[in-house]
Amino acid sequence: MTADRQWTSYFQERLDSVLEELKTYVEIETPTHDKSAVDRLGAWIAARFQALGCTLETIKQPVTGDQLVLTYGEGDEQILVLGHFDTVKNVGTLATEPWRIEDGKAYGPGIYDMKAGIVFSYFALKAIVEEGLATNKKLVFYWNTDEETGSASSWKSIQEHAKRSALALVIEPAYGDGELKTSRKGGGEFTLQVEGRAAHAGNEHQIGVNAIIELAQQAVKIQSWTDYDLGTTLSVGTIKGGTTSNVVPAHAKAVIDVRVASVPEAERITRLMQELQPVDPRARLTVTGGIEKMPMEKLPAAEPLLRHAQEQARLEGFALGEKGVGGTSDGNFITVLGVPVLDGVGPVGDGAHASHEHVVVDRIPERIALLVRMLTTM
Repeated sequence: MTADRQWTSYFQERLDSVLEELKTYVEIETPTHDKSAVDRLGAWIAARFQALGCTLETIKQPVTGDQLVLTYGEGDEQILVLGHFDTVKNVGTLATEPWRIEDGKAYGPGIYDMKAGIVFSYFALKAIVEEGLATNKKLVFYWNTDEETGSASSWKSIQEHAKRSALALVIEPAYGDGELKTSRKGGGEFTLQVEGRAAHAGNEHQIGVNAIIELAQQAVKIQSWTDYDLGTTLSVGTIKGGTTSNVVPAHAKAVIDVRVASVPEAERITRLMQELQPVDPRARLTVTGGIEKMPMEKLPAAEPLLRHAQEQARLEGFALGEKGVGGTSDGNFITVLGVPVLDGVGPVGDGAHASHEHVVVDRIPERIALLVRMLTTM
């Protein structure tokens, strides 16, 4: 029985094998934009899960890596286990950020965000198979390949699988010291383009329409919509405009990052962006883009799921907290369907997208143990 066994010690005994597998994943570099590189790791992952008895569905992609859907078991009900193996690190990063273990931490590009989560899922399933554990529901592992660039080619497919699922576990990294992520802000980017009128800055300044000045005034207005109490932030992140200093600039463009904690706020900010009017009536504004990921709000149906996970952690001898975070994940696509989600079920560590990216080695066994328990008791 799962409840009668201490799975953390089980995986502690197998930690060397987990680290060797993780080293393999890290040393196959997988930047989102390099399809052939991503597909090389995809082939390895598919073979490893198929060897455990999973059936494979490959969702072919023309530009990004092929997405993998690996299914274990049978039945009408299913648990969706969701993650990605694309990274933000280019091929060649290993030369300056090599795989290594130092001071109890395993380092390498993409190790924390989020190759470790897929490795943990593999070893959890391996234990289920080798120890003959029963699963109450079919297990569907969806491994995405374009999460780091917004999941443009995958989000619809993710939602189709989510609609058939009783719950979803997102194997993204944990927050802080191991907390689950029970809510995430939604987010996206708007682009604001301003068309003015060029003129000689000395001879005909009066007939020019300065696109940069218009954009600056709009930027101040947009930033004013930030509301920390509601969890809404807007950041005018980049501005481009003008040609030379002696020409009144006719063109300017800004890209605005938006984060929102609720669907009503997403709708409010979208409406305000679309209703922008020029301060100088001679200027013309064009707004494109939008909020691509709706917030991953904590659903009432997710509360029992959280409590169950906390009880399973207690049985393994550790406490499991929860946290709402600002960053997005593929879990954002699922809660809007009403499907309960637990995110951050993956590794404890730090440094996502940074040169010090790492996972804490001695926390690995308990995270895989939690996965075994969740996959066999839900």
